[in-house]
Amino acid sequence: MTDAHDPPGPLKHTALIEVHRALGAKLVGFGGWEMPLAYGDGTIAEHRACRQDAVAFDVSHLGTVRVEGPDACARLQSALTNDLSRIAPGRAQYTHLLDEADASVVDDIIVWWVDEDVFDVMPNASNTDRVVAAIGGVDTTADRAVIAVQGPRARHRTAEVLPDAADVPRFGVKHFTWLGAECTAAGTGYTGEDGFEVAVPNGTAPALWEAITGSGVVPAGLGARDTLRLEAALPLHGHELGAGITPLQAGLGWVVGWDKGDFRGRAALVAERDRGVARRLVGLSTEGRQPPREGSTVLADGVPVGTVTSGNFSPMLGHGIALSLVDVGVAADPGATLELEQRGKVRTATVVTTPFVRSGQFALPA
Repeated sequence: MTDAHDPPGPLKHTALIEVHRALGAKLVGFGGWEMPLAYGDGTIAEHRACRQDAVAFDVSHLGTVRVEGPDACARLQSALTNDLSRIAPGRAQYTHLLDEADASVVDDIIVWWVDEDVFDVMPNASNTDRVVAAIGGVDTTADRAVIAVQGPRARHRTAEVLPDAADVPRFGVKHFTWLGAECTAAGTGYTGEDGFEVAVPNGTAPALWEAITGSGVVPAGLGARDTLRLEAALPLHGHELGAGITPLQAGLGWVVGWDKGDFRGRAALVAERDRGVARRLVGLSTEGRQPPREGSTVLADGVPVGTVTSGNFSPMLGHGIALSLVDVGVAADPGATLELEQRGKVRTATVVTTPFVRSGQFALPA
């Protein structure tokens, strides 16, 4: 759940900016924030550390919108696609905010159900204002930092320094106190690996980062976070989700609570469901290290049938991978062969089952 749109104006900084500078991070503009792209060993090393062991990301650029009060649940139910009655306080849920007219995804969101009538809604960086306009609530992004600890050994590494967060269940949410600061942990992330995310007051964030990385967790930047989410076939807003792309086209119908009652964009989404989608998201594999690139045309027997939405070199598989939206009538089941037209050249791509990499697949022995 990142968003690379970089609005004009001065860049904002997280509470960890001086930590990143001291570590020699390469800093870039990202969603209006100056964020670490990578540290000294680079994106591929950080990516492999997450698949094999554990890494820490600063994801404080993501938004937090506090929605609370006796009508909070009802407000979210009428705005977002997923059904909160499927979960309960102390749980998290992935959901979408849709455009009313065409059911395209305005934003994909994680909701942390913090207390009975208290929710922290987590939008993408540059979409926070749009989400507030749709659901109300208070933007509390500036008041906290969020650190994501991810990898097959994330919990083991942090069990002593951060035990309350280390034992939060997958998609669980819990409060705890660390060095006197009130924190919230959730068993969520964006890498396809096990782990958790911690919201911590800004003043305590540098000490928490130092404790986490001092336990052997490797600092990682947003470059690795993007290649990890692609290997895990997790959608990125502005690529697999966004204007003109609905949850059904992205293969995310499970994010919709069809029976919960009305919600924003429901009528348009039901109409698409009933008539059938015109395109679908598929995974593609290419030979060699040259990565498929976003925007490349997908061909079937020389005829354009779709577009690459995300593509890159897979550090774990050693070849190119891509997600692509293709016409629904195209033979694009696993094993089918398509072509990619990229910079005037055509190369073969094979349709594969996603995710490209499974959780724990490359974990090092304990």
